[in-house]
Amino acid sequence: MPTDEQLAFWRGNGYLALPGFFTPDEVDRVSTLVEAIFREPPSYLVVDNTVTGKRTRLAELPADQRNPRTFKLNDLYLEHDEVRDLVLDARVRPILAGLLGEKAVLCNTLNFEKGSQQPEHIDSLFMTPRTSGKLVATWIALEDAHPDAGQLFYFPGSHTIPHYEFSDGSHHATDFELPKWHKYIRGKLEAGNYPREQFAAKKGDLFIWSADLVHGGSPRTDPARTRRSLVSHYFAESDCRALKMNCVPIADNAFWFKREHPPLPGTLPLRQRVGRLLRRLGLYRGVKKLIGKRAALGLTDEAV
Repeated sequence: MPTDEQLAFWRGNGYLALPGFFTPDEVDRVSTLVEAIFREPPSYLVVDNTVTGKRTRLAELPADQRNPRTFKLNDLYLEHDEVRDLVLDARVRPILAGLLGEKAVLCNTLNFEKGSQQPEHIDSLFMTPRTSGKLVATWIALEDAHPDAGQLFYFPGSHTIPHYEFSDGSHHATDFELPKWHKYIRGKLEAGNYPREQFAAKKGDLFIWSADLVHGGSPRTDPARTRRSLVSHYFAESDCRALKMNCVPIADNAFWFKREHPPLPGTLPLRQRVGRLLRRLGLYRGVKKLIGKRAALGLTDEAV
């Protein structure tokens, strides 16, 4: 469990930095797995190109196109004990439970070989929990993060900034309104004088943050440098049970969400494609009023 001091720091700052949490040997198990996957990609693995935004299967790319490894490897936890063992380690589980107030459910993992360079954001924009505050994330350094490799940045205390309400009435991002969200959050950060800090991670460090903490990836000033890391997100058990998610137990104090790998573009069921389009256009709220909440739920594209 987190100490009282850690809980107080979490409430005030929205994150915990735990240096040297994992041994080099522990994180090397995951790095060795990732190297093997790049050599011989499995057919199931869906990746996102962090430069172009294109989603594809790694196995469908020729070997020369797998470099310079600007990919986000989605959900290796679904297939590999090496990943589950690390992100649901016996030392991690009680900390997550203490921060969530209940048992945690691992719902996704993201492996990065290079810094994401992602602009400032909050995770709850895209993985909106059923209950506000019931989503946390971990970031594990699989190697030392050089400043030129694009270090993780964050704004302590920014998790307390009120949520932006999108035109559909939710706090779940719609594509065309994201520029408005960025304008809103930058204004709040400036008005509140929130400091911008970088996590100069060393191999084995663990960084845990609230899904409402504003963070992102700094620019890579040396494109050749790697910044190998493993990101994981965890929902609260009660939310997952309410949504009838398939929760696989790990020991007695955590779970992982068993599901299919993420779909490729154009392969979503029609209902979900319609729901996603409505959200992107900011029309979901109007449709919900027109056809009723129960019918609109069938159009949802939420992760859970």
